[in-house]
Amino acid sequence: MEYNETKKSKYDDALSKYNTRLNDEEVAKQVKSLIETKASGNHTEEVLKFLFHCIDLTTLNTTDSDESVMRFTQKVNRFEETYPDLKNVAAICVYPCFAEIVKDTLEVEEVKIACVSAGFPSSQTFTEVKIAETSLALMDGADEIDIVLSVGKFLVGDYENVCDEIEELKATCKEHHLKVILETGALKTAENIKKASILSMYSGADFIKTSTGKQQPAATPEAAFVMCQAIKEYYELTGRKVGFKPAGGINTVDDAVAYYTIVKEILGEEWLNNTLFRLGTSRLANLLLSEILGKETKFF
Repeated sequence: MEYNETKKSKYDDALSKYNTRLNDEEVAKQVKSLIETKASGNHTEEVLKFLFHCIDLTTLNTTDSDESVMRFTQKVNRFEETYPDLKNVAAICVYPCFAEIVKDTLEVEEVKIACVSAGFPSSQTFTEVKIAETSLALMDGADEIDIVLSVGKFLVGDYENVCDEIEELKATCKEHHLKVILETGALKTAENIKKASILSMYSGADFIKTSTGKQQPAATPEAAFVMCQAIKEYYELTGRKVGFKPAGGINTVDDAVAYYTIVKEILGEEWLNNTLFRLGTSRLANLLLSEILGKETKFF
């Protein structure tokens, strides 16, 4: 298939402003050095509490039901009473059909409602369906929308349709945050990850996110490193701050601290808040709580 050359050159021109010719081995070396020299210093109680406050507490199971999502949300409600000295999670992330249940159940004002949408996790459906699903999620109470980049189109160089779709979905979201999931494990190379990051931000993404968690490998420090570099360069060129969200495969507290370290070292203190930094996970919440409290805790 041939793509419109005029449109294609527009996106090539956008990419030409950045260094996208990255070497995977060199990126891996830089990440290894960064984590080895900096991460241990960030493994503190203060950082762990902050990381907990950045969690998008997620349930995206085939077995989810109105009842299970209601119970899931009620745990977030009870958290503040149980642990009044700790800040709650940043958001609850569910499928769009559960947005209304979360909205009706959630009693904590500062916790956002996030919905995966637009043919999650494959993104393989009609743009019209993606827009309709996103509109319904927002109508039912979603504050934030997480969509998946059309990876297949991106990999064959169809940047026009990739970007047009993100622009249309951002227009649907209006003032609500749109997070674009790159599915970095499918993109494979640092060069692809850098390009996908830039095109997503160029098209209106408020956040870029590593993975759905449904494909392996999911989040990796190397992907995070490249994405944060892209965010920094984009900010320097445009003045617009875009958030970063690693998700999928964040299995340990050390994993979370590694992502914190990458954000801190590349993007700086300005990104160390839960408006610009999130962690997509469910299992990490209890692990962080256990370490903060000094005893095994299974609250969620």
